[in-house]
Amino acid sequence: MSSHVQGRTKGVTPCQKDRSLAHLISMHILFVCWGNICRSPAAECTFRKVIENRGLASKYTCDSAGTIGSHQGNPPDSRMRQAAQDRGLTISGAARMIRDQDYSEADLIVTMDDFNFSEVHKLMPDPSFKSKVRPFCDFVSSSDREVPDPYYGGPSGFEKVLDLLDDGCDRLLDHLEKESA
Repeated sequence: MSSHVQGRTKGVTPCQKDRSLAHLISMHILFVCWGNICRSPAAECTFRKVIENRGLASKYTCDSAGTIGSHQGNPPDSRMRQAAQDRGLTISGAARMIRDQDYSEADLIVTMDDFNFSEVHKLMPDPSFKSKVRPFCDFVSSSDREVPDPYYGGPSGFEKVLDLLDDGCDRLLDHLEKESA
């Protein structure tokens, strides 16, 4: 998602700016959901908060995208923004669809559910990128197999998503740090 975090230049994410410093960055993660208005922008901001809290913001970058373009340019869902704000997390910006260049720029593409896992593979410009794609719930401690889409539900759905993201982003970073050690 372009411009999620306060202070971003419209259309240019900190991740894109940071990629110019590739020699200083060990990994770029792309979070993907369907429309890039609920789960993936929340995952991006949650992961960014985790890496900042651990003092690893110079080692990892992240971004988010969707597998459809119908929300392109729209801000994140207001209900997700409010649920996140209640937890001290600011989500802003504009939705975007995954692009061919995302597959080459990302070291890891993390999908929120099985449908988007499949869609990311269908949109893939080259099969050599397959090994970069992982389901987000590979990193959660619960038995959940997908991050549910809260779009059509009530407030508890957004809370569930944020709970999964808090847990999974911590564990994702633990996994990445263990792999890089």
